[in-house]
Amino acid sequence: MSLLSGATSISSPILCKSNHNLEALHIRRAADLADKSAGFTSPHPNFGCVIARGETVIGEGFLYSQGTKCAELQAVESGRELCNGATAYLNMEPGDCHGDQTAVSALIKAGISRVVVGLRHPLRHLRGNAIRTLRRERVQVDVLGEELQSKMIEEALKSCLIVNAPLLYRAASRIPFSVLKYAMTLDGKIAASSGHASWISSKLSRERVFELRGRSDAIVVGGNTVRRDDPRLTARHGGGHLPVRIVMSQTLNLPEVANLWDNSETRTIVATQRGARKNFQKYLASKGVEVVEFDILNPRDVMEYCYDRGYLSILWECGGSLAAPAIASGVIHKVFAFVAPKIIGGEKAPSPVGELGMVEMTQALELTDVTFEQIGPDMLISGYLHPIPDLSPVIPSVDEISAIDPTVTPYEASIIFFYKTWDPYGAFSNFSPHPLRIPDENGDYLTWPTVEHYYQAHKFVGVNDPLARDCVEQIKAAKSPEEAARMGRTMQMRHPGLVRPDWNKIKINLMYKALKCKFSIYPHLNSMLLSTAGSVLVEASPHDLFWGGGREGEGLNYLGRLLMQLRSEFLGESSTLVENPINL
Repeated sequence: MSLLSGATSISSPILCKSNHNLEALHIRRAADLADKSAGFTSPHPNFGCVIARGETVIGEGFLYSQGTKCAELQAVESGRELCNGATAYLNMEPGDCHGDQTAVSALIKAGISRVVVGLRHPLRHLRGNAIRTLRRERVQVDVLGEELQSKMIEEALKSCLIVNAPLLYRAASRIPFSVLKYAMTLDGKIAASSGHASWISSKLSRERVFELRGRSDAIVVGGNTVRRDDPRLTARHGGGHLPVRIVMSQTLNLPEVANLWDNSETRTIVATQRGARKNFQKYLASKGVEVVEFDILNPRDVMEYCYDRGYLSILWECGGSLAAPAIASGVIHKVFAFVAPKIIGGEKAPSPVGELGMVEMTQALELTDVTFEQIGPDMLISGYLHPIPDLSPVIPSVDEISAIDPTVTPYEASIIFFYKTWDPYGAFSNFSPHPLRIPDENGDYLTWPTVEHYYQAHKFVGVNDPLARDCVEQIKAAKSPEEAARMGRTMQMRHPGLVRPDWNKIKINLMYKALKCKFSIYPHLNSMLLSTAGSVLVEASPHDLFWGGGREGEGLNYLGRLLMQLRSEFLGESSTLVENPINL
């Protein structure tokens, strides 16, 4: 199967001993499919779909990224007419973009007679919506742990929980899912007494670390790691998702020359205490490093900030002095410990976790769901410090009498924030899965996968340079809006001379044109926008001070302002179109 296409058609039979075993096998396959996108694009809700007739799988698909074709539609397209009367197995209830019904519509139009769901959507504004719609259309829906129960079903449900653990933790604790990773010797040291640490683990283990990084939105290290190791924190060799690097340093006692200050491939954020080394903050800003100040720098506040940025998964690769407060503050959910068959000794050699204040072994924190895996000469031990959240108390009952969560009042707030596609009002995001068909400068209609593709490519449209023209085509063909954004920003940073000279003058009008097209051709998006009448719309980006609202409301919020202008026009409150939206 092609990982980039996300779809395949299979005709080989799956052998099983019972119906429950068969259901469990198909659901676990859906969970395995859902996991395939990890490491190729920014973490997001993971969806996989298997369509089968009895033992025979006839179609499969998985969501590659937010803003791309949903798993259910891919599976239907691969199974074609064989889908009529078949059963669809989903690791999680559909709901990648609020207000988008593509997944459910694809199953209904294909004639799917039954849907088996691994778990209901963990986000409250999406939970139960797809299931209710399918049942209204007389499609039988069975949910693991509710309608279907057995030992095999429990194991299949666990696989569904694991593949979307970041989303479940985010929904339950309002901070990203955090993994602490470290490599240590057999006697528990992460470096020699001198501080030298290259290399404790084997090359095979380091390759696994690249994979862990690629599955994360951000990697956190402390100032000691930057000073001692000068890391790059790259995700992999040869492409793939590139996580943001976050350095936590109270005093900003950091070197002026460091690999992390190179932002040509991916961004670096330095989190520090308010007022620390203002001149050095200016220096970092001149290198393109984003500096974020906190009143008191601590792991929980930094993770709450990462939550506000929409991050799902964080990898901590810090030393023991930062790992200890991170564990103590309850933000570390899982541990990956690579143990190398080496002994280094040394009373002052550092250990992976610093002082936690525990004086008795009975106070020790125990991991759950522990796994052991040999990687070359090393042993990888992993487990959860906090169990995967159990959201069953808030799951609607089978009769769904209380299916609508009374705490969700989406139209009451005077300010409506939007950001990630899977958040409430996520369809307002430029990453939402809504292709545009829009005329170019010559009047020829072209199709763009998302608004983000259109916006990033037009930085280089019309520039008389082969590299610029090639960049436009590459962005247009990008598999996801995240990749399109990364291409456009990277090219703009590396080759500022290729950006069209009038870009800063026309980018708002160009965005306005794309948004007007998007909200004109999709009726459900138009209705969603009109439903917000009377509310202020704010793109909740804490770092984009032009299109977003900023961390403390200091951003210009031009994306929200353009959407409010469009809303006024659609409501008929404006008799004429605004010639220049920049004057909003």
